[in-house]
Amino acid sequence: MDRLDNTIRPYAWGSPTAIPHLLGVEPTGEPQAEMWMGAHPGAPSRTGRGTLVEVIEAAPERELGEKAVAKFGPRLPFLLKILAAGAPLSLQVHPDLTQAKEGYADEERRGIPVDAPHRNYKDANHKPELICALTEFDGLCGFRDPARAADLLDALGVDSLKPYVDLLHAQPEEAALREVLTAILTADPDEMARTVAAATAACDRLGGDHAPYAGLAHHYPGDPGVIAAMLLNHVRLQPGEALFLGAGIPHAYLSGLGVEIMANSDNVLRCGLTPKHVDVPELLRIVRFESGDPGVLRPEAAPDGEEVYETPIDEFRLSRHVLPEGAPAHDLTLTTPQILLCTAGTVRAGEHTLTPGRSVFVPAGEKAEVSGTGTVFRATVIA
Repeated sequence: MDRLDNTIRPYAWGSPTAIPHLLGVEPTGEPQAEMWMGAHPGAPSRTGRGTLVEVIEAAPERELGEKAVAKFGPRLPFLLKILAAGAPLSLQVHPDLTQAKEGYADEERRGIPVDAPHRNYKDANHKPELICALTEFDGLCGFRDPARAADLLDALGVDSLKPYVDLLHAQPEEAALREVLTAILTADPDEMARTVAAATAACDRLGGDHAPYAGLAHHYPGDPGVIAAMLLNHVRLQPGEALFLGAGIPHAYLSGLGVEIMANSDNVLRCGLTPKHVDVPELLRIVRFESGDPGVLRPEAAPDGEEVYETPIDEFRLSRHVLPEGAPAHDLTLTTPQILLCTAGTVRAGEHTLTPGRSVFVPAGEKAEVSGTGTVFRATVIA
């Protein structure tokens, strides 16, 4: 197995302290948002044999296993991250596989450069994802029931929000959510800025259920995403709890440290809370306008002690092992590729000693035995 040397991405929303604290190093003073573990071409992990992209390209079946290559092709189909949100991320959705293929092909035909700021589809893949909290973690996930969203907006006492309140009460669910989100995102920018300012002042005054939304406007003053966010469920994860985010589900991470895993894609359509491009017509094509419980996941323990976060897709499978002091070694050998990540304690993985934030890549079929005292997350695929 290979010890991984991973890139930390310094996005502006990142926490300057959370990842350094996990790694046991001094903060640089700059935001540190995500640490990437995998073979994404934008920032592949490095090993003693070259980048993980190079290692896999040199011998795909040896590194990934025959079944994984047959199912997903000669590439690692997931990207594992440690994510540290010190400020809210953009409000966004991801396409399903068919939408991604169609959108990518259309933008290729139109000759839009892949790095163009108004490009929506960087690849032809979908991007389901799972976030598992390491600390208390706040986020927004999926639409509220329209009547509850109307009550939240109505309580602000802002006259310019009354038409949205009326629509949420008067229309069937799908039509109500679609019409209100469309109206928010296409409103006159100056009028929306005034609405956001008034709504923010009311959120600050009211607190309670309104408190999470007040903070958004302090980071993104005048952004229509502040009002759009009030249509969504607010979720607070405790350590060990997780959220699965499928296609078309609007979401945003607000604060906290977590382990994130996703299909290996860059496809994001933004709804707000961002200075980046918002393609409203394409966004409205992708969003699923249905309300529901965000569905907090808690791991299910297998007889061997593995705690699995069950999801409905095959590109990734995330689980964890909590190793108590004095426990025997665990054999984690699989016929699929793995990344093992330590998040607490000190764990021995093969010949490598892992402390928090350190990880290894285990080729398919290679012996993988872990021991020690701590917590290990395991990322693999279902093939």
